[in-house]
Amino acid sequence: MARAPFKLGEHTIMPGQRLQVDVPVARLYTHTPLHIPVEVVHGRKDGPVMLVCGGIHGDEINGVEIVRRVLRAKAINSIRGTLIAVPVVNVFGFLQQTRYLPDRRDLNRCFPGSESGSLGGRIAALFREQIVDHATHIIDLHTGAIHRTNLPQIRAQLSPGSETERMADAFGAPVVLNAELREGSLRHYAQTRGIPVLTYEAGEALRFDEWAIAPGVRGVLRVMRRLGMLTGEQRRRTPAPAELANGSSWARAPIDGILRPKVRLGARVAKGEVLGKVADPFGNDEGEVRAVADGIVIGMSRLPLANEGEALFHIARFDEIEEAETAVESFNSSLVPPTDSFF
Repeated sequence: MARAPFKLGEHTIMPGQRLQVDVPVARLYTHTPLHIPVEVVHGRKDGPVMLVCGGIHGDEINGVEIVRRVLRAKAINSIRGTLIAVPVVNVFGFLQQTRYLPDRRDLNRCFPGSESGSLGGRIAALFREQIVDHATHIIDLHTGAIHRTNLPQIRAQLSPGSETERMADAFGAPVVLNAELREGSLRHYAQTRGIPVLTYEAGEALRFDEWAIAPGVRGVLRVMRRLGMLTGEQRRRTPAPAELANGSSWARAPIDGILRPKVRLGARVAKGEVLGKVADPFGNDEGEVRAVADGIVIGMSRLPLANEGEALFHIARFDEIEEAETAVESFNSSLVPPTDSFF
């Protein structure tokens, strides 16, 4: 029996076809129409419907490049199932190079949205109805916020033997956080509907970090291969198993001043270790930023200017810290070129 066509709004994509679609979302002040760009790759054979999306936060652009490269992968041409690729969800924020919508709302706190609600609620409702509700699996691509960078990591709500765990295991990031669902997020909405979701966090806002992009592309393709959407052998060696963090916490600035970090992203640290020093411009008043637990630095500030209490170093805790350190080192050594790592 021939596979049924895939319908997205008013568009029909036939088996074996790929089509770029502009989903109308709003208008600018000038009355210029604004669209969410979507590409659908509808395979000839049955399989999962995978949504891969970036730019829910408009300044997080590593995901935009990951989606582009996934769509250019040769393996996609013989896909089983359907790929829905959305490089930029928050087109307003993307145009203004900001995380937020024009009304300062975070789109990733607006799901499931409302057709009669705020701008964020209306865009969330449109994206949910037109795109998200078609998916059987989702990979949501993110970075750290402005002036913050993240070690490549997966965040997901995991349970033993679940489809989400299977996807996280396949992705190949060095660290997995069993993260609670945040109400209003895409992950919260999808997970409550039984759609397994991975959030990939890597790099910094408004930057193209190759050490975050290339592993993200490989991770998406690995998940698709694990789900049976792609055939053929994986060319690269299998990454070291990811380590599951049992929690995380931030080390904060003890005083106002200028930060001089002493550790880098991915470093193993011990509780009480000095991660950096914050001082006034003359160095007369100086405070030490100390690790609040043994763990791995999975996120940190890239801006030297710090206010008292500001989060500076994000530390993930592990039951098996040596294994976590090995996983990070293995991941780092797999980057090409080797010097293009973390920073």
